[in-house]
Amino acid sequence: MFELTATQRQELSGPEPARAVDPETKRTYVLIASEQYERIKGLLQDDSDLREAYPLMDQVAAEEGWNDPEMDRQRVP
Repeated sequence: MFELTATQRQELSGPEPARAVDPETKRTYVLIASEQYERIKGLLQDDSDLREAYPLMDQVAAEEGWNDPEMDRQRVP
């Protein structure tokens, strides 16, 4: 871990996450507060299978009326 300079701290005070570029690799990094990272880190992991969510998505779609046969009818203006 490293400590921020005053200039870096000022960059982090804006409404958008700050971006930093490594001058050697030209790789860009996005800097966010650790609290924000903790909230989203589960979304960044590759160990989940989206297909596990299909039954829940089907249930929500059915509750919202997407299984209504009228949805299959083509409407002509």
